[in-house]
Amino acid sequence: MRLRIDLAYDGTDFHGWATQPGLRTVQGELERALALAMHIRATPAGIAPSAADPWPRVVVAGRTDTGVHASHQVCHLDVPEDVLRRAVGHMDVPPTEALRRRISHILPPDIAVHAIVEAPEGFDARFSALERVYVYRVSDGARLCDPRLRGFVLRCDDDLDVTAMNEAARCAIGLHDFGSFATPNPGGTTIREVKSVLWARAGTGTLPNPDGDGAHDVPFCESGLLTFTIVADAFAHNMVRSLVNACLQVGRGRKSVEWFRGKIASPVREGGTGPAPACGLTLERVVYPADADLASRAASIRARRTLE
Repeated sequence: MRLRIDLAYDGTDFHGWATQPGLRTVQGELERALALAMHIRATPAGIAPSAADPWPRVVVAGRTDTGVHASHQVCHLDVPEDVLRRAVGHMDVPPTEALRRRISHILPPDIAVHAIVEAPEGFDARFSALERVYVYRVSDGARLCDPRLRGFVLRCDDDLDVTAMNEAARCAIGLHDFGSFATPNPGGTTIREVKSVLWARAGTGTLPNPDGDGAHDVPFCESGLLTFTIVADAFAHNMVRSLVNACLQVGRGRKSVEWFRGKIASPVREGGTGPAPACGLTLERVVYPADADLASRAASIRARRTLE
């Protein structure tokens, strides 16, 4: 059966999502916890001893780079039902909930699992996704950054021109070759469709007065930060952070909006469009179509993209 796993992680101490020999990764920690919870033993080579007892291999909606965070990542896992039932033990709960509880006790504190459910027919965490939402957070000028967020925010000493940054960022909306801002995977492409972008200053909330006399402004942890929210069907390697870096150069007055527009029109990578630091970036959400459309979406997205 196929399981859908929703999770979050602090990427600070991980070498990205994907398993790498000798390095700590989110995928590596998750698969180890799944194996322990379902009593799957690994050989010294890190694989299960037989095809009847397969090592858990997860497929993720989008690989995140070293230092990038996720508040709502999605992956799927194919597992035999009898192997999944091993997680139940003495618990009087469905196997998927038993597995969630067990791995939540095994996983390190910088990974948390929101839910594990049986995936609907046709679900593929990577190829069924309609869009992915990333947010990059920046503390600029003399504004105080809440020290609790120091691992999730980029510090910038300059006061940034948000109007100019939004004018530049809007050039990225639509179907483009983002070769100036990304590198393709082997055999892949840097053509992507960006659906929306926005630079905005985070505000405060309001708390009703229990005496009924007005309300109080309550600052959030993010109050005063600049947030860059971008939504696309998918992203190429380093694409979001490179777009952020280019916007920051425009916001600092070092580059013009015309320069940014030219990098969209002429997809050639150069030093001015390298990635911003990973610490400010978080994958916030992955959106999927209705269950009936999951399989057709996965089939269509596997096709190589073109600008035509």
